[in-house]
Amino acid sequence: MFTDSHCHLNFPELLEQLPQIRQAMAEARVDRALCICTTMEEFAGVHALATAHDNFWSTVGVHPDNEGVTEPSLQDLLDGAALPRVVAIGETGLDYYGMEDRKGGRSVADLGWQRERFRTHIRAGRAARKPLVIHTRSASDDTLAILREEGEDGAGNRAGGVFHCFTETAEVARAALDLGYYISFSGIVTFKNAQHLRDVAAFVPMDRLLIETDSPYLAPVPYRGKTNNPSYVPFVAQQLAAVKGVTVEEVAHATSRNFDNLFLKGATP
Repeated sequence: MFTDSHCHLNFPELLEQLPQIRQAMAEARVDRALCICTTMEEFAGVHALATAHDNFWSTVGVHPDNEGVTEPSLQDLLDGAALPRVVAIGETGLDYYGMEDRKGGRSVADLGWQRERFRTHIRAGRAARKPLVIHTRSASDDTLAILREEGEDGAGNRAGGVFHCFTETAEVARAALDLGYYISFSGIVTFKNAQHLRDVAAFVPMDRLLIETDSPYLAPVPYRGKTNNPSYVPFVAQQLAAVKGVTVEEVAHATSRNFDNLFLKGATP
């Protein structure tokens, strides 16, 4: 019924509890999950989850905020994308959040390596004909601009993909939709102070909507502050159902259908 379109089950706090998490998923009617890669070093482990379980899939890519890790070449990403059950490139994108505190006082101009890495992922997505899983934080203008510069203009030859864990404005959502992208909401949409995000969710069409946990992070209310896992994704669906005035079953079916359309058409078993 439900599909978690973005989780990190290879992270130690979840991997060591995987049997219990899979049981909790079954009880919560969470049928499937996409396991997201954030470094090339962890790709083998992420891919192993997808090949070991017929309701998991994998991505290949390097998170924009990861430094001191293997820098992926275009061929590295294409080789990973060609493997069975790898259905997307990413997560990729740009992260300019907390420049002073988190990046040693560097400026946006100093993060050219992020932008070049993003371009490599976009080119891999287009070459492999696999969608992009995009992370953008405090960087939406550059994210959208680079997508357009790389040919992601909404035409049929694009890679396409999803803006995951969406926290931006309605204007950014509209621009992403205009480029043909999907919008995914996480547990943040359930937070008390996230009315602006609920307003964005009300605007996003049902046929372009995804749900996710981004676990082990961002557990939804009523589990906020606890370790997240895919069995909690129905709480995201419940919030979206309330926002849109539909049943949770309608959200579950729509978002699972959207997952199929974005990630699984033509996927290697």
